[in-house]
Amino acid sequence: MQILFYILLFILGSCFGSFLCCQARRLHLESAGKGKKLGARSVCLQCHYQLKWYDNIPVLSWLFLRGKCRKCGKKIGLAEFLSELGLGLAFLALGTTINPTAANILQWSIFIITLMLTISLGFLAIYDGIYGELPTSYLTISIICAIIVLCLKEWLILSNSSFTPEIIFKPLASVAILGGVYLILYLISKGKWVGDGDWILGAALGIALADPWLALIALFIANVLACLVMAPVIKRRKNKKIYFGPFMVAASIITLTFADFFYYAIGG
Repeated sequence: MQILFYILLFILGSCFGSFLCCQARRLHLESAGKGKKLGARSVCLQCHYQLKWYDNIPVLSWLFLRGKCRKCGKKIGLAEFLSELGLGLAFLALGTTINPTAANILQWSIFIITLMLTISLGFLAIYDGIYGELPTSYLTISIICAIIVLCLKEWLILSNSSFTPEIIFKPLASVAILGGVYLILYLISKGKWVGDGDWILGAALGIALADPWLALIALFIANVLACLVMAPVIKRRKNKKIYFGPFMVAASIITLTFADFFYYAIGG
């Protein structure tokens, strides 16, 4: 049962990854007045060949076609594959935080809203990774989902214990760390180091993590990932700007998944 649950979550996540990457490209083209409306059938961006259903199987189709269009042979792009694999792994990782046979309604609610938050964050990570922008409307959706997750978690805590001031202060400190650091970097650099949406994304992630220690861990992981991935790129291309969105989202999902381990490591 547990293994089947994980398999289904990976498939669901990879399907969302494929859909979100496609929608990110369409939204960008549509905002420039060059694309079809959202919801149209998928096509090759080079030759406009309408993809068949067997060309849209997440992860597998990209591997089978070796990242190329079936008709024109042009490269499809690595973003599609990484989006499908990344969201699939994110859903799979979050699935390890719940016992599907023993969870109650409140725990299932937290899990489902967390998946919705992950979908919204996934779109932001994909869009930022490809175009270096963070759409305001999707930032708003992420913040709303994060607040709902926080409220449900606090409800779960209060149902098992009495109220303490840290229930309020810890989420605020988490937001101050993740959102505040990127806001300071944005203001100091006047937008040269990070974008104007990074601090808002950081605030949303801070709300979801709801703990200053977890926020610090996520911040550390995000910067390590950014250095490891972008260092070779920066070395080849001078003055390459780093888009932190994908790394912030990946780091936060890792931190949420292994929160118990990190709590144990810091003695929390």
